[in-house]
Amino acid sequence: MEENQTPEVSQLVEPEITPSQTVSRKEKFIKEVKSFTWIILSVLIFRSVLFEPFKIPSGSMIPTLLIGDFILVNKFSYGFKVPFSDWFSDPIYLTGPKQPERGDVIVFKYPKDTNLNYIKRVIGLPGDTIEVIDKVVYVNNKPIETKEVDGKKILEDMDDRYKSYQFKFMETKTGSATHITGVDLGNDYSANYYKFTVPKDNYFVMGDNRDFSADSRRWGTVPFGHIKGKAIAIWFSLSVPFPPSDEDEQESFKFRPWRIGTIID
Repeated sequence: MEENQTPEVSQLVEPEITPSQTVSRKEKFIKEVKSFTWIILSVLIFRSVLFEPFKIPSGSMIPTLLIGDFILVNKFSYGFKVPFSDWFSDPIYLTGPKQPERGDVIVFKYPKDTNLNYIKRVIGLPGDTIEVIDKVVYVNNKPIETKEVDGKKILEDMDDRYKSYQFKFMETKTGSATHITGVDLGNDYSANYYKFTVPKDNYFVMGDNRDFSADSRRWGTVPFGHIKGKAIAIWFSLSVPFPPSDEDEQESFKFRPWRIGTIID
């Protein structure tokens, strides 16, 4: 290199963006936004009219459903709805609708606060009379068919908070559904319920865990328009305990893989 000669310095050169490239980027962005919007809309429509997952937060449906069960709800069991029509009011049906059957496990908007979702079993249809005498449920003056069963395995799966109670488990026939119900022999609070006639377009519902369920015996019936769908299967089951209070015992972590795929009857 000759003296006083300035060495060449490499320079970065920014390529010039042409108008056509700007349009191309804009079109690509719009296309991606449209695709994302359609994906979100499709998922929302799927959840609104076809199937929707829910998690069981309480023990009112033990032993059919345990705390931490993740369930799938068929949203078109009683007819196809106009998408999103049940978000702010009663749903608009495109087909049907047909009424739930006695024994169906349904998810519905809680009549006292429609922002909350509840799950119970249909016991009484419109026009039915319901009565509970000494923990036996009568429908139209006939007792629901029951048979006592061994509850040892059921107690093993149940959350620890319930294991100190005097449970009696019954194989129960409600409509076409055969399921297990439980009563606490040490609890006489809900042993009886006066005879009641279910109003038109309403349903009387109860939890399978009879003495630990706030249901139609306490807050009334469920209007048909509040029903979101029928629970059909358990697709996962995991109970993660909350930190206990001073009076509570520590709950244990429960993963129940054997419940995955269980059909809800």
